[in-house]
Amino acid sequence: MTGWSLQDDPEPSGKNFRSPLHPRRPERVVAKNGAIPPIDPRTKEQGRYAHPEGPKRPRPDREGALGMIRPRMREELYINLNPLQRGGVVPAEGRKTAVAYIDGYSTCDYCPGTLHLMKKPPIQDFLKEVAEFLNMDTATLTQGCREAKLIIMRSLTTPGQTILVDSNKHYTTQLAAELAGLEIVEIPNSGYPRFRIDPDGYLEAIGKVKKETGKPPALALLTHVDWLYGNLVDAARVGGICREHDVPFLLNTAYSSGRMSIDGKRVHADFITCSGHKSWATGGGTMGILAMQSEWEKKVLKPSRHHELKPLELLGCTTRGTSALTLMASFPTVKQRVKIWREEVEKARRFSSQIESLGAVRQLGEKPHCHDLLRFETPVLHRIAQKHKRRGYYLYEELRKRKIVGTKPGRTKRLDLSTYQLTKEQLNYVLDSFKDIVDKLSIRN
Repeated sequence: MTGWSLQDDPEPSGKNFRSPLHPRRPERVVAKNGAIPPIDPRTKEQGRYAHPEGPKRPRPDREGALGMIRPRMREELYINLNPLQRGGVVPAEGRKTAVAYIDGYSTCDYCPGTLHLMKKPPIQDFLKEVAEFLNMDTATLTQGCREAKLIIMRSLTTPGQTILVDSNKHYTTQLAAELAGLEIVEIPNSGYPRFRIDPDGYLEAIGKVKKETGKPPALALLTHVDWLYGNLVDAARVGGICREHDVPFLLNTAYSSGRMSIDGKRVHADFITCSGHKSWATGGGTMGILAMQSEWEKKVLKPSRHHELKPLELLGCTTRGTSALTLMASFPTVKQRVKIWREEVEKARRFSSQIESLGAVRQLGEKPHCHDLLRFETPVLHRIAQKHKRRGYYLYEELRKRKIVGTKPGRTKRLDLSTYQLTKEQLNYVLDSFKDIVDKLSIRN
């Protein structure tokens, strides 16, 4: 894939942050065969779209649902704390590529019959690079991380069999198992307030399943970093246990790969599932990656009996457009940013410590924390909501006034956020904003 990119652009765009919180101005996005006009919130025409959700009323010059589509400028004009979105912020090259490949089936100009064999654009070569990046033998694209999990469950199991999952699992793990007709045995977490997953719980669960069914589990799935508390589990320990007991091991890295380095062979993973739009700086739609060891390739990617080039579980081809190309264009950025993961962890720990100093704020999950995804109990904010005329919505509105978005409107009992790729200055501003809100409204109420 070396040397492939859109034409170099003298006016790059991407994380167009505005001074003083965002050191860069909104800039022009130039595509290969056209241009998008600059976003300038100071102009009269676009000033009414300064709200992150856009205009409050439908535009009279557009009919039906089209009139309700609101321009989105959260990354350009606001500090976005949404933990679902921080790892999916697309860099400049990815944004240009998304525009250039926006048309339907844009990957298929020179189609050889199936997506993973595409040479122009060089998807085949790119997948080899991804497999190497994860230290796995092969990789393929899927519609999302959840679809990748379902593919493995359907390929390796039969309805009625039992699999192991951690209790901090994403809800789609349970849906995939249900759709595949599988029984689940959960490895419990340690409970409030840390909710840790003990890797040795997998050893106990394997023994339990063998005793009850006479067979080992058909699959063991570990959520490497969970979506609720941002806890990082020792995948190598779980993988070693599974290897000793001949249980295939699936590592769900939706919130880890693309942020931090993952070595599939070191952690004894048979399969790794990834989320492009959560952690690989991918936009233009949902995107997943499924990587595996070579021994499983024929079983998981077996071709259709009627169409020999089409992998059956992939329904032939998966992401046939913008998201696949955006993933490719963002990949150099992803490879570089995993090298500074330790800095991201230190930044999250520092933020957690400082926000807890407000009083009546408590970080849930493991300490010291090992991820940028953070959850806090916030009784200090909830007490204000009890007397505020806007109740729980006051917090979202007060933050929005200060150009901070990404929190859940109406929620004050707890706070979920991510510090990923935010600067020290931006995080200091966020902390000062919370302090200002608490100081001002605690006195008033």
